[in-house]
Amino acid sequence: MASDFFYPNTGGVEEHIYNLSQCLIKRGHKVIVVTHCYGDRVGVRYLTRGLKVYYLPIRVFYSQCALPTMICNIAIVRYILIRECIEIVHGHSAFSVLAHEVSIIGKLMGLKTVFTDHSLFGFADMSAVLTNKYLQMCLCECDHCICVSHTGKENTVLRAKVKAHKVSVIPNAVDAYTFTPDPSQRDPNVVTIVIVSRLVYRKGVDLMAAVIADMCPRYPNVRFIIGGDGPKMWLLQEVREQKGFQHCITLLGSLQHSEVRDVLVKGDIFLNTSLTEAYCMAIVEAASCGLKVVSTKVGGIPEVLPENMIYLTEPNVTSIVAGIELAMKDLKDNNILCPYKCNQMVRKMYNWMDIARRTEIVYNRILLNKNKPLGQQLKTYLSCGVWPFLLVISLMYLLLKLAEKVYKRKHIDIARDLKL
Repeated sequence: MASDFFYPNTGGVEEHIYNLSQCLIKRGHKVIVVTHCYGDRVGVRYLTRGLKVYYLPIRVFYSQCALPTMICNIAIVRYILIRECIEIVHGHSAFSVLAHEVSIIGKLMGLKTVFTDHSLFGFADMSAVLTNKYLQMCLCECDHCICVSHTGKENTVLRAKVKAHKVSVIPNAVDAYTFTPDPSQRDPNVVTIVIVSRLVYRKGVDLMAAVIADMCPRYPNVRFIIGGDGPKMWLLQEVREQKGFQHCITLLGSLQHSEVRDVLVKGDIFLNTSLTEAYCMAIVEAASCGLKVVSTKVGGIPEVLPENMIYLTEPNVTSIVAGIELAMKDLKDNNILCPYKCNQMVRKMYNWMDIARRTEIVYNRILLNKNKPLGQQLKTYLSCGVWPFLLVISLMYLLLKLAEKVYKRKHIDIARDLKL
């Protein structure tokens, strides 16, 4: 598993890599994780079930991503791939430079490569154009891609020009045994609306603030509990202070993932105002805790939960407020599913062992693919239309050959497998 995003950083990608790795180990496979260093966390660390993590001494360039040099990390990545007897390189996240670098190096070494895309991306602005072209170049030789929703698959096929038959849809999952309901934690005298999200623009914080400003004066018995931090935190603080909503808005700030369940069980309704989302893990965690979910109907969200567990709204204030009011009416009329039944339904729909089994099918399929010589690989890279990228791939290949001369494969110790 290769990605810039892993623990101690927290988020959907990090959780996906960790849980998928744990389940693959449980199914008898050897899994290692390659990521960049986090502060003084450099070198090798072991996590649950003996999951080995290599924190490479690579400087972070921007937003937890390494600088895309393509050539500077060839020697250390090659050493790890040989030492650990790796057969498949699985990169995660389109924004992760390290995932793409390790995948390309693995491909030049004759390994199989898989890539999981966790995000939706646009086509209009300059950052989207550059990211999409970079993704297209990096996925030219990828054996198979995985997306977390059918909307995500469409998006990846269009922006990275990957053939549709080489893309599978395997969703995220949640640990429903951790996110269990506890109705005794709810306050029966008020309606508590919980929001747990990174407070950034694409999570719809502007909508969130407008909804709170609209509802609090009209519904004195409504309380908002907001967990999460980010550059848009000031907007919610401003609404609370200027409107005098200190009594009905609680800002918890940054939360550890282990603390999220304790916040969710205090709520009656979970609100998600995302403007774009490939797959929203937060709404599944909330549904697993038995909350009524109100969410914007964007990206892959309509695919995630059945109609009786979610109120879908348009991404505007009027529609979101109407969705919350409908959920409040159903709560008042007791027209709701039993929280424990919701948890059972989520257990059946989203299970990490099932996700691991489906990922295993992809692995077994690509192991049958024949390796291409360098000439054919360069011809494939040429199809992306960026001629200078062929020089980069050729230089990476020559540096791999040089590394073979300096650090011969036969002199690299094979790591012992740690079985716990």
